[in-house]
Amino acid sequence: MESSKNNNGIYKDSGQEWIGQIPIDWKLSKIAALYGLRNEKVSDKDYPPLSVTMKGVVPQLESAAKTDNGDNRKLVKVGDFAINSRSDRRGSCGISKYDGSVSLINTVLTPRDKIHPGYYEWLFHSVLFGDEFYKWGHGIVDDLWTTRWQEMKRIVVPVPPYNVQESISVYLDKKCEQIDTLIEEEEKDMADYQQLRASLIFETVTKGLEKEINYIDSGIDVIGKIPEGWSIIKFGMVATVVTNLVPPDQYKEMPQVSSENIEKDSGILLPCKTVEETGVISNNHLFHRGQLLYSKIRPTLNKICIAPFDGLCSADMYPIETEINVKFLMYAMLSKSFVEQVAAITSNRVKMPKINQEELKQIWLVVPDSRDEQKKIVDFLDKKCSDLDAIIKGKEKMIEDLGDYRRSLIMETVTGKRKHSGDMSRTF
Repeated sequence: MESSKNNNGIYKDSGQEWIGQIPIDWKLSKIAALYGLRNEKVSDKDYPPLSVTMKGVVPQLESAAKTDNGDNRKLVKVGDFAINSRSDRRGSCGISKYDGSVSLINTVLTPRDKIHPGYYEWLFHSVLFGDEFYKWGHGIVDDLWTTRWQEMKRIVVPVPPYNVQESISVYLDKKCEQIDTLIEEEEKDMADYQQLRASLIFETVTKGLEKEINYIDSGIDVIGKIPEGWSIIKFGMVATVVTNLVPPDQYKEMPQVSSENIEKDSGILLPCKTVEETGVISNNHLFHRGQLLYSKIRPTLNKICIAPFDGLCSADMYPIETEINVKFLMYAMLSKSFVEQVAAITSNRVKMPKINQEELKQIWLVVPDSRDEQKKIVDFLDKKCSDLDAIIKGKEKMIEDLGDYRRSLIMETVTGKRKHSGDMSRTF
């Protein structure tokens, strides 16, 4: 193997594309030489059920798919390594802290002598190992692609000196804990700003901008008191669903909008492809610029926007026209009072909740009689929500950057390309 030098020492080519170069004193080995297979069948009556997740092996999650065949599971002992063999569970693996049982879709391994399991847990969690792991698999469709032990055991992995394995494990434990803490803090901050945005919209579209005014009881629990002189009316009195299903092959160059193109809770339209680019073949609604587009599927996700162009939208969406300020209506539909009414209507539709046109017509709205007041509210919310959205996007970017840094840190460290000594108090 050819060797090269960089700032951290002498490196050699591993001969494995996913690994790249490794330090000159590191070795390589197939996984079979480092781990043995545990394949003992047990019952969850004798060994409590465990779940193999992206955060490791944990007591069985309430959300986990359960089977009636609890007597046909795999034994896991403390210190074993378990990895989900299916590609739709990518990254689900870890060292078990428990004796228990896991579903048959998992591969359970016992570490052999002279390896530090913590190092390999980090290696197996790396993105590039995940790519390599599933490259060795097989299946009919991508999301059910499976890599069994017979394939996994042939994968070549780095073998640093034992003391280096240990130091890498300790380093990544501390470093990733720091990063995870930062991510959690950013996620909490972002959730707080999202809640502030939602509260601001609700208070403004139901209470207005003026504080020194008289309020009356709306008679609707989810709305509460409203300004005197405002109207409490049903959606169908001020808005109309405009259905116009057309064959998409006649509108190939037009933009196509589906619920995936709309951010939840924000009223923001994401980039769209053309009808031809999406490959849609079923009839779609023809909509026009200035209409509201509202997803009737899983409506509590609150996916709604104002169309900035003419185009086609999925039949699972409603194009809506209104007699009142269209943006005021959008904010009213984004408010928690609207969403809670939708949730009450669709709560018994677990598999595929949707709201039909007649149900939508019956939802209560609060509307200022003055269009000038509607516009003042819109202008106020546009400014405030724009400021909050900028903060939220900044938080999202920070979370994304921290995640990218965490992934690159792991991969570069487990392959010896990054120094793993020095000041542990800093993340960057």
